[in-house]
Amino acid sequence: MAAAALTCNNFPQIKLLFSPYRNYPHCIPHIFPIHKTRRPSTSLRVTSNRDSYAQTGNPRSSGYSNSTTFRKLDTCLVIPPPNGRKPKALIKFLGGAFIGAVPEVTYSYLIGLLANEGYLIICVPYDVTFDHERVSRGIYERFHSCLDSVLTTGLPENGISAAEIADLPFYSVGHSNGALLQVLTGSYFCDKIPKANAIISYNNRPASEAVPYFEQLGPLVNQMMPVIETSPMYSMAQNFSVDGLKSLVDIAERVIPDYDPEATASLTKFVDQLPSVFNQVAEGTSEFKPTPAENLECFNKLYNVRRTLLVKFDSDTIDETDVLEKTLKPRIESFGGKLEKVVLRGNHITPCIQEPKWQVGSVYTPADAIAQGFKAISLNDTRILSRTITDWFDNLE
Repeated sequence: MAAAALTCNNFPQIKLLFSPYRNYPHCIPHIFPIHKTRRPSTSLRVTSNRDSYAQTGNPRSSGYSNSTTFRKLDTCLVIPPPNGRKPKALIKFLGGAFIGAVPEVTYSYLIGLLANEGYLIICVPYDVTFDHERVSRGIYERFHSCLDSVLTTGLPENGISAAEIADLPFYSVGHSNGALLQVLTGSYFCDKIPKANAIISYNNRPASEAVPYFEQLGPLVNQMMPVIETSPMYSMAQNFSVDGLKSLVDIAERVIPDYDPEATASLTKFVDQLPSVFNQVAEGTSEFKPTPAENLECFNKLYNVRRTLLVKFDSDTIDETDVLEKTLKPRIESFGGKLEKVVLRGNHITPCIQEPKWQVGSVYTPADAIAQGFKAISLNDTRILSRTITDWFDNLE
């Protein structure tokens, strides 16, 4: 079958109710848009007062570094390969709903594994919203703003020059809601998109299925808010963020390996998403925008990433990878691309598994043996996931 040309069209031409290309009409895609000829704007500079570092301890099995460095650059997190290694490719990483706001906490182990394989990773934290089009556009712009800065200055603190980054292949990895957003980006845009997508545990159910009793939640919130606001307990609840957050931080110190004060801001970001979500519900939001059906139609008409790996776990009860595969396959084949799928052992939260902080005492007890056994089982699935993705990237032509 002859390969069809990749094109990006305005959504009204395919009778969708939303228009992702209103700001990018009639763009002509590049097959491998990895910044080989495009140079970053010199107006974007990295300055020391906007950079910060968070160290998340991550003891690895043999062959892995014992820590992962997350460098905050603008609104993104940059994770270079450890020990001064030169990166072999660039990965844009998006986590799932809510937890995607704090990838340095929720995905630190997986990200560390990917970095240890020689990948330079840029994570784009984002807040939950029912408007997937808006958040996808925002992530696209923030990622490329951060990337332009890195391409301008390099990462001198890590011994990586801008020239060593400029010609790197560009891939993306997304989990759950982050997987959805990566596929949307590959459909909304046709310039500066990744050479390949690794889509993990794709999920895009209607709001009524994704959030139990969602249809009843909006009216209930509207009815209850006047009563809640007049209650003396309401002002007490508003002050929870001060004392309550301190309690959360105390707990975090016990469960996050080598906890760093930078994580305080990350946990705050996680909690701060909740009022916005409830406000959207109270204002009458009844469905994601675009709807899941509109997203699938969009993918079938406009998806532009030439190579895609779909990753599904055998015990994931909310996974919709099979639906996505059926939708993407004819589109990808139409322009000569390739779609692959793998099924691994694990569940929906396998990418988020963290190495538990367990210190063996002076006497090795049965409890130590059990704890280490569980640790080995849970982390092995995440290591297999990382190796599956990196092997697939490494074998791309």
